[in-house]
Amino acid sequence: MPGDALGQDAAVLRWRIDTTKAHPARVYDVFLGGRDHYPVDRVAAAAALAANPRGYLDVRHNRDFLRRAVTTLAEEGIRQFLDIGTGLPTRDNVHRIAQRIAPDARVVYVDNDPVVMAQACAMLTSGPAGRTDYLVADLRQPARILEQAATTLDFGRPVALVLGAVLHFVEDAEAYPVVRELLDALPSGSRLVLSHLTADINPENIGKVAQTFRERGFTFVLRSKADVESFFTDNGLELDDPGVVLGHRWRPDGDGPGPETADPAYLATLDDIEKIRFRDIDDATDADINFYTATGRKG
Repeated sequence: MPGDALGQDAAVLRWRIDTTKAHPARVYDVFLGGRDHYPVDRVAAAAALAANPRGYLDVRHNRDFLRRAVTTLAEEGIRQFLDIGTGLPTRDNVHRIAQRIAPDARVVYVDNDPVVMAQACAMLTSGPAGRTDYLVADLRQPARILEQAATTLDFGRPVALVLGAVLHFVEDAEAYPVVRELLDALPSGSRLVLSHLTADINPENIGKVAQTFRERGFTFVLRSKADVESFFTDNGLELDDPGVVLGHRWRPDGDGPGPETADPAYLATLDDIEKIRFRDIDDATDADINFYTATGRKG
C-alpha cells in the first residue's frame, strides 16, 4: 500500500520549503551523492568537509549501520518501524530493507523538513502487503508523533524506534525526556536503533565540523559513549551485542554498497563534494569514525 503522508499534500509540502537555510537532512543528502538539496546545503556540506576531509565516512557508514540494524531486527521478527529524522530517500530506506525480509512490514517516516516529506510522498511506496506512511513533525513533538503514527502502527505489538543521526541536533534538556516518552509508549519486545556523533575519538576535527553547523544556526551536541548508553540504560533497555560501538564496528557484514565508478579523467574535473560518491568507505579506521551505534530491547 502506498504511503498517504498522513494527510499531507506533496504540493503543500513543497510550498513550505525554505531554500535560504541549510537543513541537516539536505546536507546529509549532499554527502550521500543525492540531488535533493539546495546551494545553501551544499555550502554547509563543503564547510564540514573542509573541517574534516574524511567526514563523509561518518555519513555513509551511518547509512550502512542502519541497513544492518534494520535487517537484523526484521530477521528477528520486528514488523513495525518508527523512523524519526528520516532524511531524504536513498537507495535503501527502512521499508525497502524490512520488506525484503518481511513483506508485511509497516513503517512510519517522520521528519520536520518539507523537502524530505515531499520526496517521501513521491518515492517511498510500500509493497502491496505492507504499508508506509509519512508525518511532518519534529522529534521534540513525541505526543503528536505517537498519536498520528498510531493510525498505521499497532502499539500493542513491538515497534523498532529508529533514531539515526538525529539526537545530536537536540539539547540534553529535551533529548533524554523525548526518548523516554517515545519508549514509554512502546510495548515489551520493542527495540531502539540509535546512532549519534561523538567527540570521543577525534575531538579536533569533529569539533570543527560542529562549529560549522552551529555557525549556521544548528543545535549540535556531541555526546560521549556513556551519554549514548544512557538513552538505553536510563530507560531500562537491554543493549544488544556488541553494545555501544563505533559505527563501522556494529556487526559488519561486508554487504554494503560499493562506490560508483568513473573514468579518472572525469574524476579530475569534479570538486571534492562530487568526488565523495566515487570513494570507497572500506578503508575507514577507528580514527575516521566519529559516531556511536547501538540497538537495544525493551523488557
